[in-house]
Amino acid sequence: MAADESGTLARLKRLRIEVIEPKISQFHGRIVGSAGDSLLVEFASAVNAVRCAVEAQEGLADQNAALPEDRRMAFRMGVNLGDVIAEDDTIHGDGVNIASRLEKLAEPGSVCIGRNVYDQVKGKLAYAYADLGEQRFHNIAEPVRAYRVKLSKSSPETSPGFATKNMPPLPEKPSIAVLSFENMSGDPEQEYFADGMVEEIITALSRMHWLFVIARNSSFTYKGRAVDVKQVGRELGVRYVLEGSVRKSGNRVRITGQLIDTSTGAHLWADRFDGGLEDIFDLQDQVTVSVVGAIAPKLEQAEIERAQRKPTDSLDAYDYYMRGLAAFHQWTQEANAEALSLFRRAIELDPNFASAYGMAARCYGQRKTSGWETDRTLAIREASRLARRAAELGRDDAVALCLAGFVLAFVAGEVDDGAAMIDRALVLNPNLAWAWLCSGWTKVSLGEPDVAIERVARAMRLSPQDPQIFSMQGAVACAHIVAGRYAEALSSAEMAMRQQPNYLLATCIVATSAALAGRQDQAQKAIVRLRELAPALRISNLKDIQPFRRPEDLTKLAEGLRRAGLPE
Repeated sequence: MAADESGTLARLKRLRIEVIEPKISQFHGRIVGSAGDSLLVEFASAVNAVRCAVEAQEGLADQNAALPEDRRMAFRMGVNLGDVIAEDDTIHGDGVNIASRLEKLAEPGSVCIGRNVYDQVKGKLAYAYADLGEQRFHNIAEPVRAYRVKLSKSSPETSPGFATKNMPPLPEKPSIAVLSFENMSGDPEQEYFADGMVEEIITALSRMHWLFVIARNSSFTYKGRAVDVKQVGRELGVRYVLEGSVRKSGNRVRITGQLIDTSTGAHLWADRFDGGLEDIFDLQDQVTVSVVGAIAPKLEQAEIERAQRKPTDSLDAYDYYMRGLAAFHQWTQEANAEALSLFRRAIELDPNFASAYGMAARCYGQRKTSGWETDRTLAIREASRLARRAAELGRDDAVALCLAGFVLAFVAGEVDDGAAMIDRALVLNPNLAWAWLCSGWTKVSLGEPDVAIERVARAMRLSPQDPQIFSMQGAVACAHIVAGRYAEALSSAEMAMRQQPNYLLATCIVATSAALAGRQDQAQKAIVRLRELAPALRISNLKDIQPFRRPEDLTKLAEGLRRAGLPE
């Protein structure tokens, strides 16, 4: 287009008229949508749909053959079989959405089909197929197994015009392959143990809807081979690879793991785990939980850095989302405003991006936590709207449900609804550290301090280097206040304040616990800081700080702050 706009448009029109549309007509298809250089076509037969796509690609390849590489016009084609909704001469629904995702997965000049199409055409058409494994697509609940149709000419395998032959494109979201762990012991039993552990890790990672995980059958094709992770990244179309080894010595076993960026070969994370073989399945579970909990924040940080390196004119919804996360974690009032703007931009580009709604809602939670609210009524209304939209769009997305539940409980005071959403998130992904933390906070609000501490401890085990560690410490401190353990509350709240000096609730707990423990000087110092963070805070509006179901819990907080010197 940049070199010859009118010529490009004319060529596009000619290819449609001379090659594509005649094939659609030949195989009894119906064009139901056309925008720019895209076509949405409906067929009554999966066989006809695939034949049309393949023969159209071959006809396009013939047209390209005589042209220089920079003049060739290549098309991606995706074919899916599914129910659709007919409306105003077009069609809608998941069947169409999956076809669109398959088209994006296809290489230029190739055809990509779903498993349901493959089942209909195998044995009926004289084509070969390459299994691309299970693919997770944005806003599609279940994974879709995809296949590439191997064309007789000018497919990515044979065309000199494509340097990325056999290489699937990187998906829109972060992608990872977990390779089989190397058995260093020479013990066949450890082979089964290692393979089972890797399968558990793949399953656990697959519960994270923001992550694209290569299926076991594809990643295990490298088993027993010396591989270059950069090559694996190219061949599987992933940004990250997790590899490791298992070594047995006597009745002990050592497992190592490392996370690698396939574009640079850089190691993002590495760790080792030691345990006894007396209960090997418990050890397998322990390693799975530890590995998933440790690498999730590393992947998120790597994605944030990748998004920040991209030029602003090439950002998509996911990049805006990751930039929003980076701004959110700065924990300043200015960065909070920037983060909310970035999440809103992600929503504009993808109105079905559940986690973007959830993080936009969470920005209001951060404002409450830090005393930055200017209009509490407006904040509650907008936070609730965003949270409920996140939950509606992300019914099977643990991150979106967790974010929505936390904001409804903490900002809007709808603790029961919020707790139910967080419980659902834990069912969907029991390895999500943030969900265990949010569950801990709701248990504090419901007056169950010991359960809250147990749940926060689970979050800490899953993500010991989490950037939100101060919130974990704050939840523990608040639970100890509710339980009447003031020395423990003071210790945890002080740790939270050291991690995040702008943390309003932690400052409240330091003042409260110090006063109730008889440490008046320390309590008064905390009140000075508290008045800096929230000049308008009084005993009379203390209920806005933290939702408590039991009146006696709020009374305890009020009494401590009153003794510390907070005005009525």
